[in-house]
Amino acid sequence: MSLPASRLTGTWTRLLTSDRLKRSSQVVSAIGQSVCIFGGELLPRQPIDNKVDVVTLSSDDPLHETKEHSSAPPPRVGSASACLSDRMYLFSGRGGTDMAPIDEEGAVWNYDPVEAQWYKIDPADKYIPYPPARSYHCATSDGQTTLYIHAGCPEKGRLSDLWKFDLFSRSWLRLPDAPAPPRGGASLTYRSGKLYRMNGFDGTREQGGSLDIYDLDECIWTSEKFEADGKSGPEPRSVCALLSITVQGKDKLVTLFGERDPSSLGHAGAGKMLGDVWLYDIEEKRWEQLDTSGSEATPAPRGWFAADVVRTQKGEEGIVVHGGLNENNERLGDVWLLNIAST
Repeated sequence: MSLPASRLTGTWTRLLTSDRLKRSSQVVSAIGQSVCIFGGELLPRQPIDNKVDVVTLSSDDPLHETKEHSSAPPPRVGSASACLSDRMYLFSGRGGTDMAPIDEEGAVWNYDPVEAQWYKIDPADKYIPYPPARSYHCATSDGQTTLYIHAGCPEKGRLSDLWKFDLFSRSWLRLPDAPAPPRGGASLTYRSGKLYRMNGFDGTREQGGSLDIYDLDECIWTSEKFEADGKSGPEPRSVCALLSITVQGKDKLVTLFGERDPSSLGHAGAGKMLGDVWLYDIEEKRWEQLDTSGSEATPAPRGWFAADVVRTQKGEEGIVVHGGLNENNERLGDVWLLNIAST
């Protein structure tokens, strides 16, 4: 008699809550067991500051430190970050009194958590095209030498472009645009030579029902369609997260939370927020909703938050989630860890 197939479940652990960490539209990058938090807003259209908050997970009692750096980028919201070689890389965002996209002429910011120092990386050739300034875009990396930037909101409208930045040559290259429509608040992740993109807001409605895949070797986009009904696959949403993770030796994508229906107040309000977690099996091309629980509680539904994959003390991959905006239009200052295992 064959044994029943094991089912994956998720366990939430609240690591800490802090008034200092209350914010939305920030970035989070996990480097080893250090979670670097930068930017965001507590009040609409008012960037918090340009300090880096670091949450260290290497003990039973996570340590939170706030670090100030004279070399830090200007304060910003709606930026995007990714990790390369144990450093956080950041591109654009919006800031200043008019909250316009921050144009740094293609520069990328690099934060080294060991040295606790920022470095600005300008393109080697200022005459080669680079991505326009933008906010509420998304970023990912191959973990080694290349940063990818996609979509977002320029001064007016929305984008569907895809760019890569090579650290060694310090040069940008535009890749083929992703499938329409242009959007902000989309999600992007990398796995085994491919980029995976989904969700976002096109100015009228949240996008869903399509996992768009860019093959970096073939240089083409393809799409995997699914029923975005909350049963066969995740509902349409924006300002959520898409992460790649290994679970029991299998490549998975994880998408979680996000805004389902935008507020009539736009950026100054909160819409319908989601609190679900979905797993996509890359090999089987199949979605399943993850059953989650927590010993104390579970995270409140939210959008405009930040998340990344972190290495836990047991050497496994977990997902860290920080902050965001809830349905009461309140900025959250909590940090959570999601562990996925079979039952």
